[in-house]
Amino acid sequence: MADDIKTRLETVPHRITNPELIPAQRYYDPEFFELERERLWPHVWQMACRLEEIPEVGDYVEYTILDKSVIIVNTKSGVKAFHNACRHRGVRLATGPGNCKTAGFICPFHGWRWNMEGENTFVFGKHVFSPEVLDKAEINLAPCRIDFWAGCAFINFDDEAPSLLESLGPVADRLNARHADKLKMDWWFGTVLPTNWKLAMEAFQEGYHTMKTHPQLHRLSALGNPYGNDADSPLAGRGLTGAQTVAMNVEFMARLSSGMGGMVHESEVAVIERLRDMEVPDDPLQATMAFYARAHEEITKDALARGAPMFDIAKVSQEVEFHAVEFMFPHFFLLPMLGAMSSYRIRPLTAETCFFEIWSLVLRPENEPYDTPKAPTILPHDSPDFPEIPRQDYTNLPLQQLGLHAGAFKYMRLSKDSEGMISNYQRLIDGYLAGLDPALLAKAATVVNSGFEAPIADIGF
Repeated sequence: MADDIKTRLETVPHRITNPELIPAQRYYDPEFFELERERLWPHVWQMACRLEEIPEVGDYVEYTILDKSVIIVNTKSGVKAFHNACRHRGVRLATGPGNCKTAGFICPFHGWRWNMEGENTFVFGKHVFSPEVLDKAEINLAPCRIDFWAGCAFINFDDEAPSLLESLGPVADRLNARHADKLKMDWWFGTVLPTNWKLAMEAFQEGYHTMKTHPQLHRLSALGNPYGNDADSPLAGRGLTGAQTVAMNVEFMARLSSGMGGMVHESEVAVIERLRDMEVPDDPLQATMAFYARAHEEITKDALARGAPMFDIAKVSQEVEFHAVEFMFPHFFLLPMLGAMSSYRIRPLTAETCFFEIWSLVLRPENEPYDTPKAPTILPHDSPDFPEIPRQDYTNLPLQQLGLHAGAFKYMRLSKDSEGMISNYQRLIDGYLAGLDPALLAKAATVVNSGFEAPIADIGF
């Protein structure tokens, strides 16, 4: 068994032989990109849409990944997914969001029709076809495998792949405890990045870049610098009082909110601002602990009073491990902090471009009126309209893609302690490209679906 796995892995081009070194060609080589298209994306669970995009019967959205397209539609019998192709001559039936309750799906080429359940309802000139080619099982829309978690629909082109929950592992429990299924969109942005899809993800799989890329957060981090003592570590030599530490924590949360959106929602900042003058011990560490305990309590009370489906933040934070960035292989992130979350989804376009989406998500009262986005607001990757934090990351990523082509650059050199998430998921990609056993890959994914700042781990191969 082990010899067979090793033999299969040796067939992967630019494979990872040292988990701390990631070959640069994986981020631009056309052959590697085509292997991902052929062997990765057809076999993994992909976040296809947020269910609040399709709240009414007949609502649908189109999900695309490379050359494949799927229709996700809310039907009278539940949300379903269909391959987006006419069963006559293959014309794509749907683009973007819409509602098919009245008209169904109509092929613009020859007029064949389907209802929202995917059943064929009309074939023009039916008598000119042989009866056997119009068998209902053959001309109904082809279903695509679908499952649901965290308020999202996930699709998989592989009917034999392990289930969604088997592939998610413990991360599902961590985020279920934080009511991820009840989150609602506040806003939704998208952009085309001149960057390989994997490179785009990796900026959000470690915090090592915060000091240089996000100095506004590093300076306000009252818990200090995890990479050593330096002048910017607030608790390492600044002599802050407890009251000053509370003020710094308030400023940090406000800056994180304005810079990121969902990670700390403006409704949470409004509560936190009222805690600036709370009484705390003079010891800065004790003051920080007291501040967060009070913030958790007050934000929970405020949300419940407004009718939001808030969990007990203090209780869950103590009892259920969570990370500021949670990754779900291969392309989905949720970023919890208090009650709200940010979310990312990254999809490859070409070997050196990708489509990057950001959501701001909040626990909003169920019946509170809100103009929920139906599609992302598309911006240039260098748009000043992006929040501060992704704008800073989007500045680095195109430069990094260019730098990978420098003749002397052969490998990413990873920290074994804080950049391990990058190594872990990249080695799982190798497993897919090698065609390893699906059950083994799903088990590895449950390890890969770890949190921010994870160390290099044993994923089973």
